[in-house]
Amino acid sequence: MDTCLQDPNPCRVIGVLDDGAAGLTPTALAYLRSADVVIGGARTLALLDRELKAGAVRHDLTGRLKDVPGWVRAARADHLACVVLATGDPLCHGIAPYLAQHLCVQALDILPNLSTLQLACARIGLAWQDARIVSVHARDAGEWARGSAPAHGLYALAQALRRHARLLVLTSPDNSPDRIARLLLAEGLGDDFHMAVAENLLQPEERVLAELSPADAATMRFAALNVVLLWRTTAAPRPQCFGLADDAYEQRQPEKGLITKQEVRAVSLARLCLRPDSVVWDIGAGSGSVGLEAARLCPRGHVYAIEKNELDHAIAGRNHAAFGVSNYSLFLGKAPDGLDGWPDPDAVFVGGSGGELATLIDGVLRRLRPDGTLVMNFVTLENLATATAALQACGAGVVWDVLQLQAARSKPILHMHRMAAENPVWIVCARRAGETA
Repeated sequence: MDTCLQDPNPCRVIGVLDDGAAGLTPTALAYLRSADVVIGGARTLALLDRELKAGAVRHDLTGRLKDVPGWVRAARADHLACVVLATGDPLCHGIAPYLAQHLCVQALDILPNLSTLQLACARIGLAWQDARIVSVHARDAGEWARGSAPAHGLYALAQALRRHARLLVLTSPDNSPDRIARLLLAEGLGDDFHMAVAENLLQPEERVLAELSPADAATMRFAALNVVLLWRTTAAPRPQCFGLADDAYEQRQPEKGLITKQEVRAVSLARLCLRPDSVVWDIGAGSGSVGLEAARLCPRGHVYAIEKNELDHAIAGRNHAAFGVSNYSLFLGKAPDGLDGWPDPDAVFVGGSGGELATLIDGVLRRLRPDGTLVMNFVTLENLATATAALQACGAGVVWDVLQLQAARSKPILHMHRMAAENPVWIVCARRAGETA
C-alpha cells in the first residue's frame, strides 16, 4: 500500500442510490459536477449523466474493477478532480475497501449514502443493529444442496442462518430471493424464518413484499434489483455440542450399527485438537456421529466425511439432516479414493479403513496441515498392529501414541445396579514431529 499524509486532491468515493442526484448531499453533488474524471458502472453513469460537466472523462468499471486504481492514479497524477461512483454505502460490501487496499487511504474521501439494506429495513420497520449482513452478489452459485462445500457461493449464507436471528442479504440476478428461499427449505429452516424482499428501491416501480414464507417465495419471480431480509420466527435451538448419547443417532440395528460410542467419541474429539475453523476429515463415517459433532465444534470450519457402505451412508445422511449443521459434506466411497479433491485437513478421524489402512495413514500424514492431528479408533488387535507398524515405519518424522479406553456402564439388576463393560477401544494419535497442538 502506498504511504502518504494529508492529500490535497483526494479521490471522492460517492455513494449513489437509484434516485440519482436527488439523494446526494449538496457537498457530494458539488464534487460530482466539478469532477474531471468520473468512474462508475454503466447504469450509475447513465443515471447521473446530466450532472457531469462538459468534457468530463467517463470510465465504465463494469467488468473492469482491476483497472479502477490505475484510472484513479492517472487522474491524480495529472492533478484532475476524480470521482468514483459507488452504490449506497461504499464501505458496506462496496468498492471503497478495494480502493483502500490499492491506494493510499488518505487519497480517498468517502461520502457514503444510505445502504439499500437500511432502506429496506426502514420500509418494514425492522431494526437492523444486530443483524448479520451477507452478500451473495456474485456470479451464479447454482442451486444449494445440503452438504455443499465452502466453494459454493451460498455457503456463507447457509452458515449465517445457523448462527443469526436476523440477516440482511445483498443478492444478484442469479442468486435471487427464490433461490435463497429454496436454500432455507433444503436446510430444513423453512418454518423458522420469514422473508421480506424489497425490489427497485427509490424507483417508480418500487415494491416491498414485507412478509413471505420461504415456501411461497421459492416459487416466485422477482425484479433483478432487490435485497432480502430474513428474520427468525422460532426460537433458535441451543444444541449440545458434543458427547451426545448414542441413541441420539439413528444406527443400523440390531447391534450392528457403526457408531463410535459416547465415551470414545468424546475422547477422540478431544484428541483431534479442533479449532473453530478446522478442516476435518471423517474417514469411515459409519453413522456420522464423530463428524457431525466435529461440525458443531468447528462452526467456521468444514467436515468432509466418507462412508463406503450404502446403508450406513444413508443413515449418516439422515443423521446429518436431523443435526442442524450446514458445514458437513458426506460422500459415498472407499478411502483413499476421492480424498485428492478435499482440502488439506487440520484434523483427521479414521473410524474405518476398508483394508487400506497403511496406505491411508501414509496419505493422511502427507496431507495434514501444520499442527494437524490424525486420530484412529480400533477394536481389533490386527488393525492396531497394522497402524502402529505403519507409524513406526515413518521413523522419527512422526510422533504417535496409543490410548486404551474401556468404559463400563451401569445396568439395572433387580432393585440394584451392576457395571457392564463395553468393548475396549484403542485410540491412536499421530502428528508430524516438531509440531505441537
